Amino acid sequence: MTPRADIDIRTVTEDGLRDWSRALSTGFLRSPEVTDTELAARRDGFLPGRTLGAYDGERCVATFRSFPQDLSVGAGTTVPADAISNVTVSPTHRRRGILTRMMAQDLAAAKERGDVVATLIAAEYPIYGRYGFGPATSTSVWTIDVPRTGLDPRWAGPADGGRIDLVDGADVRKLGPDLHARLARQQPGAVSRDERWWQVNTGLVRFGDSWDEPFYAVYRSADGEVEGLVSYEADDKWEAKQPHDTADVNWLITATPAAERALWQYLCSIDWITKVKTGWRAPDDLLPFFLPDPRAAKLVTHADWLWVRILDVVRALEARPYDGAGVAGGSRGLVLEVVDADGFTGGRYRLEVSEQGVGSCVPGVRDAAELTLDVRELAALWLGDESAVRLAALGRVREERAGAARAADALLRTSRRPWCPDIF
Repeated sequence: MTPRADIDIRTVTEDGLRDWSRALSTGFLRSPEVTDTELAARRDGFLPGRTLGAYDGERCVATFRSFPQDLSVGAGTTVPADAISNVTVSPTHRRRGILTRMMAQDLAAAKERGDVVATLIAAEYPIYGRYGFGPATSTSVWTIDVPRTGLDPRWAGPADGGRIDLVDGADVRKLGPDLHARLARQQPGAVSRDERWWQVNTGLVRFGDSWDEPFYAVYRSADGEVEGLVSYEADDKWEAKQPHDTADVNWLITATPAAERALWQYLCSIDWITKVKTGWRAPDDLLPFFLPDPRAAKLVTHADWLWVRILDVVRALEARPYDGAGVAGGSRGLVLEVVDADGFTGGRYRLEVSEQGVGSCVPGVRDAAELTLDVRELAALWLGDESAVRLAALGRVREERAGAARAADALLRTSRRPWCPDIF
């Protein structure tokens, strides 16, 4: 369809949230009715200037929202991110350039603010690459067949002196933020959870008129330190007078492998539970190998997850840690030619890594490029999940010097894969 100049993109005010919320639900194929409860929740989290709507006359036909976020790059370091969410275009107004206009406006504002990257969780794969986003992390979901795990059904608690207790939402709001901060410091790809996140995910702030409280369990180490939390629900299914209940994990976060092992064993030990759905987990999660029979954990989903759009190449490459092993008496370096059709980050950069694992990135160098890549491919490589050798084989990066892709992998890849535990 031909773009229509009379579609107005404008910043939404609190007074316009009901119409905006109706368009949001329409775009996601939910009932367009906006209840007072939902409207109150939207107003509670409203950030002036960060919510966009597209209007055909007075009717909102597309939605877009962003909010501030911290993205972990590992080793206790985060970068400021422009987190994008609630992106919809009504079915009557698709293919008219509306999303392109909203995205351009938001990314320009993010660049002006000094955000290093923009982030989002893509509902559909083909949409966001054209805006410079690349899939920077992936996620996996397992279903555990409990009777096949080989775990002792008589398990009565952790053997390491730790303990597991059931807690309520108020306890989670008190204990969760510090635990999540510990996880995020060591997990590249993790994003910040503000106070509102904990309120929404424990029912203090509700978007619907009903709330089914989940179960919450906490793992404490032998010295009483909180090292793990899990939120889960359970169904009630019986066949031939035998229980076949499923525990469905909403989220599970831990700061240590011991806590992770203990919480999975706890879930598999609950009476009547014969199946556990893990929820979104890291692609290299330890879970299957906590089980005597790893095949009892069946992989049911593996997909792209957190997408990143780099807005500042220098700060992005200098923020993350590197493996300095093998660097002696100097540094390792690579010259990158970054292509950015939108003009935010294009140019030639020299990345050098010291033996201490510290990166230095110099823009505007005149040295010959060794690896040429689009900014979306740089995003896929940045946190260490993707391989430049793979991308070169796919024709998505170009080696200007033989062996440059392998050199990029030696610099950028990480021993454990990045993971984002959240959807937003």
